[in-house]
Amino acid sequence: MKQATLAAAADQGAEFERFRRPTRRDVFLQTMDTIVPWAELCAVIEPYYPKAGKGRPPIGLERMLRMYFVQHWFNLADEACEEALLDSTALRRFVGIDLGRERVPDGTTLLKFRRLLEDDKHKLGAALFAKVGEVLQSKGMKVGTGTIVDATIISAPSSTKNDKGERDPEMHQTKKGQQYFFGMKLHIGVDSETGLAHSAVVTAANVHDKHPLPELLHGEELEVFGDSAYASQQELIAAKAPKAKDRTNQRVRGTDAQADLERVVNRIKSKTRSRVEHVFAVVKRQFGFSKVRYKGLAKNATRAFVVLGLANIYMARKRLVA
Repeated sequence: MKQATLAAAADQGAEFERFRRPTRRDVFLQTMDTIVPWAELCAVIEPYYPKAGKGRPPIGLERMLRMYFVQHWFNLADEACEEALLDSTALRRFVGIDLGRERVPDGTTLLKFRRLLEDDKHKLGAALFAKVGEVLQSKGMKVGTGTIVDATIISAPSSTKNDKGERDPEMHQTKKGQQYFFGMKLHIGVDSETGLAHSAVVTAANVHDKHPLPELLHGEELEVFGDSAYASQQELIAAKAPKAKDRTNQRVRGTDAQADLERVVNRIKSKTRSRVEHVFAVVKRQFGFSKVRYKGLAKNATRAFVVLGLANIYMARKRLVA
């Protein structure tokens, strides 16, 4: 075991800072340090991670994965994540960096690690999301017989003030209500009992919500919930989950007694359907993934899968700590 340096002792600071109390960031990082399945997630990446040999030895895989998760939790660019680690003792403790012995991995090192996960050949972002699901199921959070489907728009820059004078060709414009949006769309399937996402698909924003519907179902559903964008899609549901009953909200027009009854039924369904919004709240508000950071669908899809996996862990934190 390496002896701690004075820099590490200063970072710990517990015995010297008499009046310091844990911040919300401290509590969050301590909780994540305890409940994230580091060994299982590292095992997914390890076959593709650079091995020691000629040249500069690679940084420890778990350390890089911790830095990568910090980037997602606090919505940081590569260089901003490096600077945050230099600035925050809490983040350095979490990642395991002793400034008296080693440097903080720079933004370029994080960039290379991120690109490894974004490689189309390996699809490690989706693999990490799947591994989180396996671990949570092994902890008793099984995928049940009800699935809630929904989609949200992740905005992209619509400006053409760049070298090519054009928008990202993989992003598209769509109209929602009376407003136009430009970007991509994140479609998810959420278990109606646990409220955790078990499937996801990333498309351009102009793809209708109903098209990825079969990919969001696991096939053993007895009930499928969704908003009115999925109304009258019994054939698509039956193609993947033949036993499932259609519990999606139906479009209602008129003011007669029948229309009022249908609105009441929709409100009852929405008590279950609304659980999907909790996932989006964590992804877009808690972790800040409301705008794309990279060009193209592939890189942003990797980020979406990783953030969904982290959102599942965050939402299940009380059950994992217990």
